[in-house]
Amino acid sequence: MIEAPDRIQEYLKRLTPSARGTLLIELERLEVCGSEIPGSADILAALRAEFRNDGSTQNRASNPPRYFFAPLEPLLVDGAPEHANSGRILRGSLSPIWEWISRDLLPTMARDYAKGIDALVAANNQRGARQEAATFQTKIVKYLENTLGSAGGADQTRVKLATYTASHAAYGDLTKILCVLRARDALAKFGEALPATIKKFDDARVSKIAKLLEAFGANHAEALPFALTLIANRLRTPWQLIRLATKAAPSKNAADIAATPFAIAVSMVLDRLEDKRSALRVALRNNRVLLCREILIDIYDTEYALGVRIDLLDESDWGERLHNLMSAVAALVEAEVSRFPDNIAHVLGSRSLRSHQSLAGRLTYLAWKGRDAVSGGAAYCRKLIGQS
Repeated sequence: MIEAPDRIQEYLKRLTPSARGTLLIELERLEVCGSEIPGSADILAALRAEFRNDGSTQNRASNPPRYFFAPLEPLLVDGAPEHANSGRILRGSLSPIWEWISRDLLPTMARDYAKGIDALVAANNQRGARQEAATFQTKIVKYLENTLGSAGGADQTRVKLATYTASHAAYGDLTKILCVLRARDALAKFGEALPATIKKFDDARVSKIAKLLEAFGANHAEALPFALTLIANRLRTPWQLIRLATKAAPSKNAADIAATPFAIAVSMVLDRLEDKRSALRVALRNNRVLLCREILIDIYDTEYALGVRIDLLDESDWGERLHNLMSAVAALVEAEVSRFPDNIAHVLGSRSLRSHQSLAGRLTYLAWKGRDAVSGGAAYCRKLIGQS
């Protein structure tokens, strides 16, 4: 009688390396989404040992998709957020999209490109490989524009992608990839103009980066969320991204902020809050309490920052989304805390996780309010002077 682990290994051996990689991505996507698949643990363990043991597969360095998708690297996000995810692309979408490109969209060109890349990498010609990838990227952009430009082509693409992945995000990520590839040179130039890290996102730094964003958006408005992601990647705390939107508004009212060119920054911060909620759910399931504590602190800090920086938040769509998010987080925490007797204090139920409730937190709140009032008054005065 063949043992279950042996049967799993036998089954996996029948699959191609590409199919095994796609299977790993799909199982991890479902795991993050909270779906439980009986018997998947052994399959995940086997696949992770193959693909993730050293962080990559043996042939990853010469993998043609890696060169093709290289401009996306700073914009990729792991996991499986099926929620709105402006300015970022799911790493898990790349494999099914590449399968679609190489099997359905341009199979002959994709094969020629793969052979060319492999030969250049074998000759250690990295510059030539990058040029080969750039040429293929340009071809793909043209074909995608034609294919997705019609309703019939778009519908057919959705159907084809569904044969490679169960994720509903794949088609949306394909349209994002088209947008990024169109603006790849401008995005690279924008990224080079940013500091490697932004330790202090004060008014002077916000104003400087806002000017860079305005110049970028003038020619690439559709790629603005991706430029914002490049900024968020460099911030000490991602919620600081909202300062680009609040700084550009005449007041702190949510309606005024929503009318600014960078209003999507607020939605992008909420996207990341959704990611934290998903991460909290997985960490709780795996009993990683200390990790849960760190995630909760980030969630509470972001909730607090949004409430302080944006007035009338509860009356906006942002406020409704935040309320739903925090209700879901509270339900997760309550379910965990309720597993223990009332006389045992759970670390996740501690008020200390909300640092703003401490004396230092209240002083920080007053400082923020005071600085925002001064900044807002100065901006209003400049507006009046400009009108006179």
